[in-house]
Amino acid sequence: MSRSERLLKLIQLLRGRRYPVTAAFLAEELGIHIRTLYRDIATLQQQGACIQGEAGMGYLLRKDYLLPPLMFTQPEIEALLLGISWVKKRGDPDLTAAASEALAKIGSVIPAALKQTVDYQALLVGPTEHDLPQIWLAELRQAIRQRNKVEITYKNLQDQESRRVIWPVAVGYFDAVRLLAAWCERRQQLRHFRTDRIQQLVILHERYPRQHHELLAAWKKEQGIAAS
Repeated sequence: MSRSERLLKLIQLLRGRRYPVTAAFLAEELGIHIRTLYRDIATLQQQGACIQGEAGMGYLLRKDYLLPPLMFTQPEIEALLLGISWVKKRGDPDLTAAASEALAKIGSVIPAALKQTVDYQALLVGPTEHDLPQIWLAELRQAIRQRNKVEITYKNLQDQESRRVIWPVAVGYFDAVRLLAAWCERRQQLRHFRTDRIQQLVILHERYPRQHHELLAAWKKEQGIAAS
């Protein structure tokens, strides 16, 4: 295990714990000597990790600490780059721009030894057979984040139009279609809507009464998707 990987694992061991963790426990989990652990703790503190405690007392990581991107391992960076490449090729303009900005941030902070991984990506996203219209996706993501109700005019497979108020829950990015999962006030149940069949869309000021995570959990249960 490289030192950077060991520091990452140390952060993960500290993350989410409510009470101090002893140096002996951390050293045993990492397979290192106590003195090495003390040096690793000091290194992380110098890099900005707010680790409270001292030798003999135990250590605690404050919840407001954000893991710096430079702590990513090479396989993790490769996974991120592949995901970013997919979004840049298949996403709508807002997501594509966000992906490019994320890539620039990763490239600006990772160690020099890993920069070649970004500059010369070896994991590529192939072409798609479907040229999908990328409409309403930014608005739907906004509504999901803010828990706003949305009024849509929707055309079904029989070309029949209807107007309804929905509570957006999730957007599925499939190769052949973009699919919205939402609670439909008209049907009083969770329904699916193809985004390319939404004719008009207005984000309402009214927020829907249920918590988003409750609706998402209900939808996952209906679909037989294990809770994460």
